[in-house]
Amino acid sequence: MALWDWTLKAYGQAGVPQACLALQDGHGQNTSFLLWAVWAEAADRALLARAAEVARRWDALALSPIREVRRALKPAFDGIDDGEREALREDVKAVELRAERVLMDALEAMTEDRGGAPALAALEAASRAWGRPAPDNALAALAAALG
Repeated sequence: MALWDWTLKAYGQAGVPQACLALQDGHGQNTSFLLWAVWAEAADRALLARAAEVARRWDALALSPIREVRRALKPAFDGIDDGEREALREDVKAVELRAERVLMDALEAMTEDRGGAPALAALEAASRAWGRPAPDNALAALAAALG
Protein backbone atom coordinates (compact mmCIF):
# COMPACT_ATOMS: atom_id res chain seq x y z
CA MET A 1 0.00 0.00 0.00
CA ALA A 2 1.30 3.46 -0.89
CA LEU A 3 2.42 5.64 2.00
CA TRP A 4 -0.31 8.26 1.60
CA ASP A 5 -3.07 5.64 1.53
CA TRP A 6 -1.54 3.86 4.53
CA THR A 7 -1.31 7.16 6.40
CA LEU A 8 -4.96 8.05 5.78
CA LYS A 9 -6.01 4.60 7.00
CA ALA A 10 -3.71 4.81 10.03
CA TYR A 11 -4.88 8.31 10.90
CA GLY A 12 -8.45 7.02 11.01
CA GLN A 13 -7.59 4.61 13.85
CA ALA A 14 -8.62 5.54 17.37
CA GLY A 15 -5.90 7.38 19.25
CA VAL A 16 -3.62 8.03 16.27
CA PRO A 17 -4.60 11.70 15.71
CA GLN A 18 -4.23 12.48 19.41
CA ALA A 19 -0.86 10.70 19.66
CA CYS A 20 0.40 12.51 16.54
CA LEU A 21 -0.74 15.89 17.84
CA ALA A 22 0.94 15.25 21.20
CA LEU A 23 4.21 14.36 19.46
CA GLN A 24 3.97 17.37 17.14
CA ASP A 25 2.89 20.05 19.59
CA GLY A 26 4.30 18.68 22.81
CA HIS A 27 7.61 17.30 21.61
CA GLY A 28 8.48 19.11 18.36
CA GLN A 29 8.24 16.02 16.16
CA ASN A 30 7.24 15.92 12.51
CA THR A 31 4.42 13.40 12.38
CA SER A 32 4.68 12.90 8.61
CA PHE A 33 8.29 11.80 9.13
CA LEU A 34 7.33 9.54 12.06
CA LEU A 35 4.50 7.90 10.15
CA TRP A 36 6.77 7.37 7.16
CA ALA A 37 9.30 5.67 9.45
CA VAL A 38 6.65 3.23 10.68
CA TRP A 39 5.39 2.57 7.14
CA ALA A 40 8.94 2.09 5.86
CA GLU A 41 9.85 -0.02 8.90
CA ALA A 42 12.91 2.22 8.91
CA ALA A 43 15.96 0.96 10.72
CA ASP A 44 18.79 2.23 8.52
CA ARG A 45 20.50 5.20 10.20
CA ALA A 46 21.74 6.71 6.94
CA LEU A 47 18.26 6.60 5.38
CA LEU A 48 16.72 8.05 8.53
CA ALA A 49 19.29 10.86 8.57
CA ARG A 50 18.64 11.74 4.90
CA ALA A 51 14.88 11.59 5.38
CA ALA A 52 15.04 13.67 8.56
CA GLU A 53 17.03 16.36 6.76
CA VAL A 54 14.46 16.55 3.95
CA ALA A 55 11.64 16.65 6.50
CA ARG A 56 13.36 19.35 8.61
CA ARG A 57 13.93 21.59 5.60
CA TRP A 58 10.35 21.10 4.32
CA ASP A 59 8.97 21.65 7.80
CA ALA A 60 10.81 24.97 8.10
CA LEU A 61 9.94 26.11 4.58
CA ALA A 62 6.32 25.02 4.28
CA LEU A 63 4.66 23.03 7.04
CA SER A 64 5.37 25.14 10.10
CA PRO A 65 4.55 28.50 8.48
CA ILE A 66 1.33 27.15 6.94
CA ARG A 67 0.30 25.55 10.25
CA GLU A 68 1.01 28.83 12.05
CA VAL A 69 -1.26 30.74 9.67
CA ARG A 70 -4.02 28.13 10.02
CA ARG A 71 -3.88 28.35 13.80
CA ALA A 72 -3.77 32.15 13.76
CA LEU A 73 -6.99 32.16 11.74
CA LYS A 74 -8.90 30.07 14.30
CA PRO A 75 -10.16 32.79 16.67
CA ALA A 76 -12.60 35.48 15.63
CA PHE A 77 -11.00 38.62 14.22
CA ASP A 78 -12.72 41.94 14.80
CA GLY A 79 -13.77 43.52 11.53
CA ILE A 80 -13.58 40.27 9.51
CA ASP A 81 -16.67 38.18 8.83
CA ASP A 82 -16.45 34.89 10.75
CA GLY A 83 -17.68 32.87 7.78
CA GLU A 84 -15.07 34.38 5.48
CA ARG A 85 -12.32 33.90 8.06
CA GLU A 86 -13.31 30.28 8.61
CA ALA A 87 -13.51 29.63 4.86
CA LEU A 88 -9.99 30.99 4.47
CA ARG A 89 -8.85 28.85 7.39
CA GLU A 90 -10.26 25.76 5.62
CA ASP A 91 -8.38 26.74 2.46
CA VAL A 92 -5.15 27.04 4.45
CA LYS A 93 -5.90 23.68 6.10
CA ALA A 94 -6.15 22.09 2.64
CA VAL A 95 -2.81 23.64 1.68
CA GLU A 96 -1.27 22.27 4.89
CA LEU A 97 -2.55 18.79 4.05
CA ARG A 98 -1.14 19.12 0.53
CA ALA A 99 2.24 20.15 1.96
CA GLU A 100 2.21 17.06 4.19
CA ARG A 101 1.48 14.90 1.16
CA VAL A 102 4.32 16.48 -0.81
CA LEU A 103 6.68 15.58 2.02
CA MET A 104 5.34 12.04 2.30
CA ASP A 105 5.66 11.53 -1.45
CA ALA A 106 9.29 12.64 -1.23
CA LEU A 107 9.95 10.32 1.71
CA GLU A 108 8.27 7.41 -0.05
CA ALA A 109 10.47 8.01 -3.10
CA MET A 110 13.54 7.70 -0.84
CA THR A 111 12.41 4.25 0.35
CA GLU A 112 13.96 1.46 -1.67
CA ASP A 113 13.15 -1.43 0.62
CA ARG A 114 11.27 -1.60 3.86
CA GLY A 115 13.61 -2.22 6.75
CA GLY A 116 11.69 -4.66 8.93
CA ALA A 117 11.75 -2.60 12.14
CA PRO A 118 8.67 -2.90 14.39
CA ALA A 119 6.61 0.28 14.80
CA LEU A 120 8.03 1.34 18.17
CA ALA A 121 11.63 0.71 17.10
CA ALA A 122 11.06 2.70 13.89
CA LEU A 123 9.49 5.56 15.87
CA GLU A 124 12.35 5.63 18.36
CA ALA A 125 14.96 5.62 15.59
CA ALA A 126 13.12 8.32 13.64
CA SER A 127 12.68 10.49 16.72
CA ARG A 128 16.42 10.28 17.41
CA ALA A 129 17.17 11.10 13.77
CA TRP A 130 14.88 14.12 14.03
CA GLY A 131 17.32 15.45 16.61
CA ARG A 132 14.99 16.15 19.50
CA PRO A 133 13.89 12.72 20.71
CA ALA A 134 10.40 12.51 22.10
CA PRO A 135 9.74 10.71 25.38
CA ASP A 136 9.43 6.95 25.09
CA ASN A 137 5.87 6.99 26.44
CA ALA A 138 4.70 9.43 23.73
CA LEU A 139 6.24 7.26 21.01
CA ALA A 140 4.79 4.13 22.61
CA ALA A 141 1.32 5.73 22.60
CA LEU A 142 1.52 6.24 18.84
CA ALA A 143 2.89 2.74 18.25
CA ALA A 144 0.07 1.27 20.32
CA ALA A 145 -2.58 3.33 18.50
CA LEU A 146 -1.19 2.18 15.16
CA GLY A 147 -1.61 -1.40 16.33
